Amino acid sequence: MRFSGFKVVKEALTGHRGWKPLWRDPEPQSHYDIVIVGGGGHGLATAYHLAATFGQARIAVLEKGWLGGGNIGRNTTIIRSNYMLPGNEPFYEFSMKLWENMEQDLNFNAMVSQRGILNLCHTDAQRDAFRRRGNAMLLAGADAELLDQDGVRAMAPFLNFDNARFPIKGGLLQRRAGTARHDGVAWGYARAADQRGVDIIQNCEVTGFRIENGAVKGVETSRGFIGADKVGVAVAGSSGRVMQMAGMRLPIESHVLQAFVSEGLKPVIPGVITFGAGHFYVSQSDKGGLVFGGDIDGYNSYAQRGNLPVVEDVAEGGMALMPMLGRARLLRMWGGVMDMSMDGSPIIDRTDIDGLFFNGGWCYGGFKATPASGYCFAHLLATERPHETAAAYRLDRFARGHVIDEKGVGAQPNLH
Repeated sequence: MRFSGFKVVKEALTGHRGWKPLWRDPEPQSHYDIVIVGGGGHGLATAYHLAATFGQARIAVLEKGWLGGGNIGRNTTIIRSNYMLPGNEPFYEFSMKLWENMEQDLNFNAMVSQRGILNLCHTDAQRDAFRRRGNAMLLAGADAELLDQDGVRAMAPFLNFDNARFPIKGGLLQRRAGTARHDGVAWGYARAADQRGVDIIQNCEVTGFRIENGAVKGVETSRGFIGADKVGVAVAGSSGRVMQMAGMRLPIESHVLQAFVSEGLKPVIPGVITFGAGHFYVSQSDKGGLVFGGDIDGYNSYAQRGNLPVVEDVAEGGMALMPMLGRARLLRMWGGVMDMSMDGSPIIDRTDIDGLFFNGGWCYGGFKATPASGYCFAHLLATERPHETAAAYRLDRFARGHVIDEKGVGAQPNLH
């Protein structure tokens, strides 16, 4: 079944009796060529590209809960490619291009909205840093504009321009950035992968790996043993726990990142805006709620909930940026478990165990990376060679000293 405007009109006129489930609910087979552990955005995108782009067959995605219940449904939906370092910017720009064609490729409305992202600067030094980042973006083929105060005021006149402590001096604008519907992305990839023969198996928790003579033979699950020639792990904040079952200790910590949404308001935020004097970012959903967030909680946790000090810190950042936020009521909040790597950049690589591959360490950047992460991980699984845009995301870069410290805070995951 393909979605179209004609199909929507037809179903509206006939009582919506022709809609079918978006994907099958199959029983797991005894053996697959490739098993993907993790049914989030990255795992589903990997399965889709394995089947659609690289012509692989006999693929299964194993998800311990339900699709959309993990980080893919617990984020602030921002997509962008405004990075600076050569190990990151080409990858995220590749992802941005995939976002721009994703809905057509998947035949699914993921509500991709390229409304732009504006990073505010508050000092002369920060403006110089943004100029450098913008030039790096342009050299990598992305778009970037450096705005002065008048340019920012024209876009967002409601910001606090008169605050002597945090004066707004300008901003770095990427017009092609924006937001997408998080669970719509998961559903779109799941449907498209299922149409290409991928078995998506929910409520199937991986409890161990079967490894013989240094090679993976499959996974033990809550629904029995499932054999596989290759196993790809993409489980975000659970990376450390899952890979430990294979005897691996990763350079990753798990932290909670909170997000918030206000009551529904009339349109006020034109795109995505970030506060340069603290960690606060905000956009507005299609339902009218202001979606915002800030720093991780800073301590190790697997809980999908946060604590009040971070709520206070995020609220203070929002109030400093736009005091009108104080009139809005907080509707709800949630937490995602971040797999924080030692340098703040991800890992897409094969492991020392033959047939076992790993995708993780996405820190804050997981959602925006979904299309490219899936493509590059599928490329690695299918060809056993890293994709050119993900060549820097190797596991051994920490031993080699080739870290990708985008934020410049060193090997402290809680600060990235």
